[in-house]
Amino acid sequence: MGFEVWAPRPASVRLVVDGQTHDMRREGGWWRADVPRRPGQRYGYLLDDRDTPVPDPRSLRQPDGVHELSQVHDLGFGWTDQRWTGRQLAGSVIYEMHVGTFTPDGTLDAAIQRLPHLIDLGIDLVEVLPVNSFNGAWNWGYDGVLWYAVDETYGGPEAYQRFVDACHAAGLGVIQDVVYNHLGPSGNYLPLFAPYLQDASANTWGSSLDLSEHEVREYILDNALMWLRDFHVDGLRLDAVHALVDDSPTHLLQEMAERVDALSAHLRRPLTLIAESDMNDPKLITPREGGGYGLHAQWSDDYHHAVHVALTGETSGYYADFEPIEALAKAATRGFFHDGTWSSFREREHGRPIPPETPTWRLVAYAQDHDQIGNRATGDRLSQTLDDDGLAIAALLALAGPFTPMLFMGEEWGASTPWQFFTAHPEPELGEATAQGRIAEFERMGWDPAVVPDPQAPETFRRSKLDWSEPSTGRHARLLQIHRELIALRRREPDLTDPRFDRLSAEWSEDPRWIRIRRGALEIVVNLADLPLAITPPREVLFATTPLGAEADGIPPRSGAIIRP
Repeated sequence: MGFEVWAPRPASVRLVVDGQTHDMRREGGWWRADVPRRPGQRYGYLLDDRDTPVPDPRSLRQPDGVHELSQVHDLGFGWTDQRWTGRQLAGSVIYEMHVGTFTPDGTLDAAIQRLPHLIDLGIDLVEVLPVNSFNGAWNWGYDGVLWYAVDETYGGPEAYQRFVDACHAAGLGVIQDVVYNHLGPSGNYLPLFAPYLQDASANTWGSSLDLSEHEVREYILDNALMWLRDFHVDGLRLDAVHALVDDSPTHLLQEMAERVDALSAHLRRPLTLIAESDMNDPKLITPREGGGYGLHAQWSDDYHHAVHVALTGETSGYYADFEPIEALAKAATRGFFHDGTWSSFREREHGRPIPPETPTWRLVAYAQDHDQIGNRATGDRLSQTLDDDGLAIAALLALAGPFTPMLFMGEEWGASTPWQFFTAHPEPELGEATAQGRIAEFERMGWDPAVVPDPQAPETFRRSKLDWSEPSTGRHARLLQIHRELIALRRREPDLTDPRFDRLSAEWSEDPRWIRIRRGALEIVVNLADLPLAITPPREVLFATTPLGAEADGIPPRSGAIIRP
């Protein structure tokens, strides 16, 4: 097979491969050259009268970074997961991980060495923050510009395949976080080739993808299928799908779900699509036969906000509407808090109700995630705000709640390390603009600029790495054990994975502040008051953040329990 590239914009395209230049012939919007492809070849494209070749938009490997030549790469790999039958989302626990800060080395091979920790914890699915190629030595991953290439700082595509293979050998599924709503600010050559982007519906991060273009849609859809088919990934987390503007008769998300379901049938294992959306629109997760897009799940920020406010008392910004304990009760029993209600943050009515027949596992819920930590001014975790009892309650509400629970790396032991916003843009002006923009943003919100870390500073990245000496010591060991117990209990008790909304109900009180969430025959009781909560002695106490005592006739202050009434 030769070389080809979609490039309707330039009047001429030449192929540079291993130092030799070859003319390419135009066929519609595509350019082709009958030059044999061999693994290891370095190549790029000269567009019009440019003197410097640019990378292939579908490059599978960028050994020297996003501005340099691509490398022909064979995705063939010696897989050992032939007996892997997959991992369904229903009943599972997700662990969100950033490769660069998960281990001191920050590579996929180093992450493999920590998989026993996840198995011991009881994790089912590892969700990996974006790994596609970005400019610089480190990044959150959301500044990627070459979506088909695994960044070399993590080990490149072969290391990624080793990681997935090792996860499957350990019984772990892999969900890959992908970003289809924007590209990073450095190394994005796509507009030189073709009309990939358009400004009419620009979003927070700049120009958006032009989904009216057939080849742009195929660029996205082919990438999604590549992760699932060629890298054996079990699911994708789709970043900020509300920024995908698509007026086509069939929305891109529905088309993606259709193709992924077809691939799942062929591979005979479950493949999962999880959307991040701030629209609170159940159409995303409503089956196609019910008029929806047919995605399998979406994140639930409302549940996070309700838990966060209940435990911290923080009510600024978008947290304001979640101040009453009733907000937690509604989010826990109906999925969305804003389901057509007034949002003071947005200054409009927001959301739609979730149909009661929807399985609760279609919502992914969490007490912490990369956004809700990293987008705070100092990247502080709940462990910097709550005491051990508060962290134990957060674990209880996340892991015993009715939705698919997700933990952010280190949360399971109350990691003391922050997770801050970090970049490593090599261009001085871009780095300075990023740093000053972030400082100014938080200064407008009332923060002291002096406490906002410089995202470009190497120490901001380094201090965000997990400290693996912590899990076996002191309070961290206790919190880790609490998370293990809750996940094990979730597996033992069918009521804790029952996905029926009609098996949920809640009682609550604002003063004194407490909530009781009924899950079938079990109750999750959280007492946020300063006095004990008197309850009828339960038949059985399955879990308690604080020992209930010999009488077991009440829930101590600032504690929670799972009981069988």
